Amino acid sequence: MADLPIHIIVFEILTRLPAKDVGRSKSVCKQWYALLSTQDFVRIHCSRSLVSSNQRVLLIGDLTCSVRPIISNNNDYGPSSIVTFPFHHQNNDVSILSHLNGLLCVCLNHTYELLLWNPTTTAFKCLSTPDSHGFYINNLDAIGLYVDADDDYKVLHIKRRSGVLGVYVYSREVDSWRNIPFITRQEYLSPHFNWSAGTFCGGTLYFTVCECWIGGTNVVICFDVNSEQFKEISFPPVPSIGMVQGVLVNVKNVLHMFASTGMFEMTIDLWTLQGDYWIKVLSCPPIPPISLSLWCDITHYVTNGNWFVMTKLGKLFTIEMDMKPFECFYPVSWFRGFKGAVFVQTIVSPSI
Repeated sequence: MADLPIHIIVFEILTRLPAKDVGRSKSVCKQWYALLSTQDFVRIHCSRSLVSSNQRVLLIGDLTCSVRPIISNNNDYGPSSIVTFPFHHQNNDVSILSHLNGLLCVCLNHTYELLLWNPTTTAFKCLSTPDSHGFYINNLDAIGLYVDADDDYKVLHIKRRSGVLGVYVYSREVDSWRNIPFITRQEYLSPHFNWSAGTFCGGTLYFTVCECWIGGTNVVICFDVNSEQFKEISFPPVPSIGMVQGVLVNVKNVLHMFASTGMFEMTIDLWTLQGDYWIKVLSCPPIPPISLSLWCDITHYVTNGNWFVMTKLGKLFTIEMDMKPFECFYPVSWFRGFKGAVFVQTIVSPSI
């Protein structure tokens, strides 16, 4: 290896190492530390880390926070590793709002502060400022984490306060917040509408906006991260019998939605977005009644043609489907259960 050019060692070999091994490699010498800290290296390493085998499940319990691998052979979690929060908190009162490329956007519920955190490197950045930016209120606000064409990681914060909507963007590059215009229907400002977290896919952040009663209005709000323009598209044509909930997932850079309808029996369909229209991919049989305490933490795991509806407590249902394997784990929740996330292990930093 000593005879190889340094750029071959760094960009062809070291970019393929696990994130924790990259951290150890930085201590080899000053030259390696400098090269392994460049944005080019981080970007290439991140792109090579976005594989299903590198995914981890982070679960926040009442007393501990743990990270577990996903064992694809038996569709279960592997042995857990305890994670210590690097920031001050009270009794694990931490909510996970969004995740992208190894970064988590979290809220400290006792102070309402927003943070960016990489649980692999333990680095974090507080986004709250003295002028009241970066404070999150559950059931009123919505968060989306994305990266723009200039490779700048940003946080979109939609705030509803007493019928007034404000939209703010935090830039990691300049370490500051700014306001952007958002023209939408006045009724979406009402607390009767539930805004999902943003799902980043193909240069756009997508939010579901669902009215919290039977037969209510359901739409999808789209935010182009480069033009910073918003638009509204329709919801999949699901029957409005009982409650309607749509959960967005990015499947290989194509937007999908798990759309659930019903009350005592739930029907769940998987849809994909083509242009501005939804195409149904699959349907599952009606699911028997599930207690609300379990339904709050439901996740979906699709692999090898089988679709598993799970909670963090274990597998609930197995549905066999004749489809290509996704080989990915997709977290979704009902009424936004914030105590878990799936992330990839990267060296992406929450600050520059």
